[in-house]
Amino acid sequence: MTDVIQVGLVGYGLAGRVFHAPLLRAVPAMRLTTISTSRVDEVAALDPAIACVATPAEIFADPAIDLVVIATPSATHADLAAEALRAGKHVVVDKPFALSLQQARDLAALAGECGKLLAVFHNRRFDSDFLSIRAAIAEGVVGCITHFESHFDRFRPDVRDRWREDGSAGSGIWFDLGPHLVDQALALFGRPDGVSADIAALRDGSPSDDWAHVVLRYAGMRVILHASMSAPAGEVGGSPRFLVHGQGGTLVKMRLDQQEAQLVAGLRPGDPGWGEDDDPVVVYDRQGGRTVRPALAGCQEDYYVQMAAAILSGTPLPVTLEDAVAVQGVVEAAQISARDGRQVALPLPA
Repeated sequence: MTDVIQVGLVGYGLAGRVFHAPLLRAVPAMRLTTISTSRVDEVAALDPAIACVATPAEIFADPAIDLVVIATPSATHADLAAEALRAGKHVVVDKPFALSLQQARDLAALAGECGKLLAVFHNRRFDSDFLSIRAAIAEGVVGCITHFESHFDRFRPDVRDRWREDGSAGSGIWFDLGPHLVDQALALFGRPDGVSADIAALRDGSPSDDWAHVVLRYAGMRVILHASMSAPAGEVGGSPRFLVHGQGGTLVKMRLDQQEAQLVAGLRPGDPGWGEDDDPVVVYDRQGGRTVRPALAGCQEDYYVQMAAAILSGTPLPVTLEDAVAVQGVVEAAQISARDGRQVALPLPA
């Protein structure tokens, strides 16, 4: 391998087009050479030097490709990641890692057997809102945390005709947004003792879940993870993105990171304004005082900067396999809790 990693991208839908391709192309140590997709014209418009192939197998069989990125519908992630690993490729797989905890464990074991790196694309670790809240917590701004609330809300009251909402395996808001919420919580606080969840389809005619309310139980603290397709977000009438109560005060971050909206609008890493967030963290102290902390800039491209370093230099992965499997365990525990109407203890049995 040279000092530039040759990358094949499997899938050029929303995830591949909006997130992976622009972020990969922003990292000097990565070169996106091949995309498996039927959207040949769109790839040509992006860069005519990028080869288009009809099937993932063609990417897996290409000896020049070092890293395969899986950006396909959720139900296909585990099988495609396994095939790429067996072909001798390093792999990044979009969230959710898999459809079950056992699938996630099997993939982690396979990566070890193949001697290849495997990471899950938890890009939301590099969002402005999360980075800002994490920094305030780490600095002890509000002391010991007792209540942490994280919302990922969208206002999409009409069910759309797409795989994410059609009721098929891997569809629904909990598989779509839940892994982001869980990964951020575990990155801050580690694994919980138990999980209680209510997951439902509340929109008219919705065949998949579109509302989730999950409580992670820690000694002396509760973490609330909430996602909805029927709630305006932030300052337009919905709940704060983050609400954190500590023994010394409260943190409020109203709005979601803007990098997804920037990518959709054509902004790219390095462009003026990239990752900037004008929505501060508001701090309320025990005396009722109010101060603001400017939000840190988001930097989702750093996921692939760290991935490149892991491949070339052996530095830690941006998301370890242990972390990825733990996220899948909490995702599954929430499903069991919602189905059975009970608290589920962690860790889940092997």
